[in-house]
Order: sequence, then structure tokens, then C-alpha cells
Amino acid sequence: MNLKDKFSREERRVSTEDPAMSEALSVHLAEWLPPSKNVVIACIGTDRSTGDAFGPLVGSMLKDQKLQTFHVYGTLEEPLHALNLKDRIQYIHRNHTNSFILAIDACLGKSASVGSVVLGKGSISPGSALKKDLPPVGDVHISGMVNVSGFMEHVVLQNTRLHFVMQMAAKVAAAVHLTEGKRKEWRREHTPFQTLTPVAHKDRKFIK
Repeated sequence: MNLKDKFSREERRVSTEDPAMSEALSVHLAEWLPPSKNVVIACIGTDRSTGDAFGPLVGSMLKDQKLQTFHVYGTLEEPLHALNLKDRIQYIHRNHTNSFILAIDACLGKSASVGSVVLGKGSISPGSALKKDLPPVGDVHISGMVNVSGFMEHVVLQNTRLHFVMQMAAKVAAAVHLTEGKRKEWRREHTPFQTLTPVAHKDRKFIK
């Protein structure tokens, strides 16, 4: 769970109330994620808190889609959380050399921004909303604004409606699925075709 109280020009923000939210987010993802690289998606959070379950929900939804150009870590069954995040990120770097990481995490912010999904360049600081010291994660990131910050964040997270978080997670997962299609199409267009040379058989005998 990170904290976002300011926005920059390097970010793209979409609203879950927008019917075209998934399509809009997929356009930005396709632009920002290198199409020639497999991307690791690190879905951060825990299933023990409704507000902080945003990341693992997205991860579980993506796991069910069997993506080809993304590797997904962090699900409801095997979450990436404060107790294992450092070790798991080290594991990702060992097993995905020069990996490009998309970090997905829930976020607290201003009341006017609740319901927004923010795509930003650079890493996020998981646990910052709860004053936890965790390593930064991601080359780019998606933050789902699930509730307001400023007072008793633990209670706020526990009282965030699960239905709201699930709707947001489903739309982000749909955006990643749309991006997968665009990345596969790019690879088909840019993969050189191999021409097959017919083999000549000088001594071929035909049976009449």
C-alpha cells in the first residue's frame, strides 16, 4: 500500500467510472512497456485487508488468463507483501535477467482521487502509506486509489468495500489482457519470416 498525494506530468490517470477505462489504460501500457521484452508484473498487497487486496486480486485474475508476454507474481494464494517482498523481488531479478517490472499496488490519497487508477514511470514505495520501510519496486507502476489517507490508515484499509476494490482490479486486469493482444500483434509484425528453400532430389525415382 503506497501513498500518492501529488500527481506529475509523467503519469496517466484514468477513472474506474469511465466505461472505456480498460481500453484507455491499455493504450498507455502498450506505449510505455517495451514490446520486445517480457514484462514481470509484481502485484503487491495482502488478502488480509480488503483495501490492500487490490494487487493480489489483479494478480489472480491475470494468472487465470495464461499470458504469454507477461510473468505474474503476487496473487491471493501467494501474495507479495511486507514479510516476503524483499526476498521475492531478489528472486525475480535472479530469474528474469534485465527484467522490466510493472508494479501494481493499492494506494491512499485525496478523497477527490479515490476511484482513479494511476500509471506512472519509475518505482513505487510499497508500505509507505502505513509507514513501512520496504524496497522500491518497478520500472513503471499502477496505483489503484482505493481510499483516503490522513487518518488511521489501517482502519481505513480494513473498511474499504471489497466490491469496489474487485471492480477496480477487474478493469486493470482487462487492460493488461488488451495490452497482451497488442504486444503479441507487434511481435508478429516484427518477427522475420523464415523462407523455406526446397530441397532438390537429383536421383528421385517415381513409381508409375
